[in-house]
Amino acid sequence: MPSSSLQFFCGTLCVLMTLFPASSPQSTDSSSAQKFATLSDQFMKDSLALSPVSASAAGYHIHTDPKTGQKIELDALLDDLSLESIAQQRAFYAAWRDRFHTETPVSSLDPEDAADWQLIDDQIGLNLLEFDKIQNYRHNPTAVVELIGNALFLPLTQTYAPHDVRIAQVLDRIQQIPRLLEQVKPYLADSDPVWINTAVQENQGNVDLILGSVAAEIAAGSQLATKYDQVGPPAVSALHDFSTWLLLDFAKRPTKGSWRLGEPLYDEKFRLVMETPVTPQQVLADAEQEMAAVRAEMLDLALPMHTQMYPAHTDHAELPAHQRQNLIVSEVLTKISDDHTTRDRLQKTIESQLANITQFIRDKKIVSLSSRDNLKVIATPGFLRGIYSVAGFHSAPPLEPQAEAEYWVTPIDPKTPEASVESKLREYNNYTLQWLSIHEALPGHYIQFEHLNNIQPERRRLLRSLYANGAYVEGWAEYIAQVMMDEGFLNRDPRFRMVMRKIRLRVISNAILDIKMHTMGMTDAQAMELMTQDAFQTQAEAEGKLQRVKLSSTQLPTYYVGLREWLAFRKKYQSAAGANFDLLKFHDHVLDEGPLPVPIVEKLVMPTATQ
Repeated sequence: MPSSSLQFFCGTLCVLMTLFPASSPQSTDSSSAQKFATLSDQFMKDSLALSPVSASAAGYHIHTDPKTGQKIELDALLDDLSLESIAQQRAFYAAWRDRFHTETPVSSLDPEDAADWQLIDDQIGLNLLEFDKIQNYRHNPTAVVELIGNALFLPLTQTYAPHDVRIAQVLDRIQQIPRLLEQVKPYLADSDPVWINTAVQENQGNVDLILGSVAAEIAAGSQLATKYDQVGPPAVSALHDFSTWLLLDFAKRPTKGSWRLGEPLYDEKFRLVMETPVTPQQVLADAEQEMAAVRAEMLDLALPMHTQMYPAHTDHAELPAHQRQNLIVSEVLTKISDDHTTRDRLQKTIESQLANITQFIRDKKIVSLSSRDNLKVIATPGFLRGIYSVAGFHSAPPLEPQAEAEYWVTPIDPKTPEASVESKLREYNNYTLQWLSIHEALPGHYIQFEHLNNIQPERRRLLRSLYANGAYVEGWAEYIAQVMMDEGFLNRDPRFRMVMRKIRLRVISNAILDIKMHTMGMTDAQAMELMTQDAFQTQAEAEGKLQRVKLSSTQLPTYYVGLREWLAFRKKYQSAAGANFDLLKFHDHVLDEGPLPVPIVEKLVMPTATQ
């Protein structure tokens, strides 16, 4: 599942980067380092000020306007999404790109600063690609809906200010909702139905947030209650009106557009997101080849279990190879999936598994755990359940590392038919839930971002957090799950290993699905066949992934690209270290660099392999 370094359409929290430039101490000087430190700090804070909601997520609360010196309380503001503001944002990024290139060229910086410079440069490139070519803001209404939800939800769950101060800021933002929705209507031109339907669904989550969570925080008869009564009803009315407008006006407009990004734009975005030279075509070819290898491995794992689970069955040797693989593997996975939780105990089951996972990490010295112990398992916010259909992770703000980190678990809607519930719970059986918590929490995203939140100086921590490389982030979570399995988690239970191979197929099919659907015209039927027949996913899981690929682009391949990079890097480092290789030391070192592209982390860390 995607980790939540919350991405808003203005691009403030997107991922980035390309090749790592060569640099040496001889080509750098202290004046360049100081200049870059000053400029990068100013750029980060000025860019956050463009999106107050992003600033709240980062823990940046008060901004000083560089021109007027005025202090701006960002947590009380909702983003300005007018066309005038969008034009100003584009000019902002273009001007800053020129400044970095002319005032602090990358060749003048040491390796650590050069890595940060490249993050900034690619982030700016990704923003300009959005403004100039992709222009999601003109077509995808989920962006503004999720922006509103994040604006209200984040202050409710953090402790950067006293309770009543934060609630007052939430009410200030609620008051601005009608203005924001009226800003985006004039330039929302047309849209694919999947974006409209998801926006309407998530928008109801915003209504529920105001009427439920926000209202519950306000004491009856208080000044806050008076303010709520003033601003709440108009905001709720505006949200309802927006959904009605989406369904009755916007949805009926003829459109030539599609959720499919198309090959030229996809390739350009892919390069900036992965930040390595690998192309979609190379990834697709490798993924399709590896899918065949993993399926063969799964058959080998399944055969002895199949004999035990189905003593009356033969080994189906009379069937064609692919059909035999599907039958035997599916039958074994069916038995494994019988061991699952219930719809009302999904979150409780996940919480109960975390203690054993934590103890195993300590016993096997996998990676250093966080001293902050600030992880909380909560229900996924309603306004994000379109993209986070199962689970997600939201780190503590980089400027407030002591704050709460959240492992989101998406509850199953009470209205979901029983057959669909059973399908989902079988996909997320008790073995798959172990992987899920390893991936999203320990030692996956939570531990990853806890190490990041120790980085000094603060400006570097902020930069590498907000502009985290997606392949590093998602690749780590998959790589470390492989490490947990290899180290003997769950007593080397073959059922867990079988599930882990199925997850590997999911990672592979994610990449195939995204590339083929966005660039090669893959149909829904072909996508469902890939997921259910080749990757053994249940109908419910496949349907959720089908929606996700239409709501995003280039994110799903980050798991596969990153996993390959992590495995290759680990092999190279371990070979260089030889008998001196220390698993804990290696993992701590790479995580302490923060989520740079893995090839850059390799360049920074490899010289220490033999020390």
